[in-house]
This record gives sequence, structure tokens and C-alpha cells, in this order.
Amino acid sequence: MTDPNEALSRHTDYGIERLDESDLAGDPFAQFQLWLTEAAQRGVYEPNAMVLGTLDSAGILQSRTVLLRQIDERGFAFYTDRESRKGEAIAAHSGATLLFPWYSLHRQVLVTGTVDLVSDDESEAYWQSRPHGSRIAGTASRQSQPIASRTELEERVQALEMRYPEGTDVPRPERWGGYRVAPTRIEFWQGRTSRLHDRLVFTRADADAWSLERLQP
Repeated sequence: MTDPNEALSRHTDYGIERLDESDLAGDPFAQFQLWLTEAAQRGVYEPNAMVLGTLDSAGILQSRTVLLRQIDERGFAFYTDRESRKGEAIAAHSGATLLFPWYSLHRQVLVTGTVDLVSDDESEAYWQSRPHGSRIAGTASRQSQPIASRTELEERVQALEMRYPEGTDVPRPERWGGYRVAPTRIEFWQGRTSRLHDRLVFTRADADAWSLERLQP
């Protein structure tokens, strides 16, 4: 039988790719978009998957994986049920972190910032872009709330599919919408040989400017 501790003691050489200050784009959003595009081109599974970290009203840290759906100079946007656990946590504490763990590239991006609501118009536009089945599921599921059985959830879905057949509009629930993380800090991490990793951090100096510094690994 394989000892599970063997996996914990492995040492992987993260290779010779480097991240120098001279390699960076002019601002962190442009740099992130370059890395995101490269992650997709190099076959990273779900390159827009990010680990969202929040703090709830009891002061308990929570994390879960969500999908990045929009990125621009305002920040990183995702969509969800605002009555979910993550929605309740964001309502209690607006600070959040996002982690993009691109393991196969030996890269990660860590975003720290504050969360605001995406406008109703943007939320509606994204809702309408979703597949019909996803809109049905988003309406049927009261995310994070207890339910007696899987059967009950599937029965809700079937009832909604009869009410809103394929090709008809599924109204967006009032509880469903977007959030945008406006970053104050974005760290780009590149794994290197012997754990001498490159860590370059953009910190927001003011509304229009970022400062850059290198951190020790």
C-alpha cells in the first residue's frame, strides 16, 4: 500500500521560467490578461477559476472556487446568488482575496481588494448570456440553503423547465447578480528552481497609479 506521506515529501523543480520587472506590462490588469491568455493557450484547465476568500460576520474565514467572468480596469467580476454564504460574508465584510492557481505553469496570481455590487444592467446582460439550463438551475437553487433531497431540487428544475421551455426567457431572480473585486494589491508569482521564486507585487498608490516591488520568496 502506498504511503500517503510520500506525496507530501516530494520536491518538484519549478524550472527556469523567470519573471523580471522588465517583463511586466505597464499595469497589473494588462499583465493579468497576458498571463490569463497564456494560461488558456497552454492548456490550463478552467484558467478563469479563482479561489475567493472572504470573512463572515462571525470572523470566520471562508474560501471557495468561483469563475472570473469579466476583467477590466474596475476589477475582477463574478456572478452568484447573493443570498448564498459568500453573499452573506461579503455583506458583512467587503474585503476579499482572489487566488488564481495555475499549477501546471508554476504560476499564481493573488489579488487583494474590496468587493462592490455589479450593476443590475451588467448582471442582467450576463444572465441573458448564460445557457438556458444554467438560468433554470440558478432560479431553482437557493444556493447554500439546506434541502431535504436531491430529488426535491430536480423536481424544482423540472417544474421550471415546463414553465420556461428552451427558447423562452427565464427571468433573473432578484437575489442573483454580480460582484466586482476592486484590487488594492496584485501579486504575480513565478516558481523557480530551488524555491527561489519570483514575486512581483503591484500596490495601488492612488486611483490612477500603482507602485511595484519585489518580495523575497
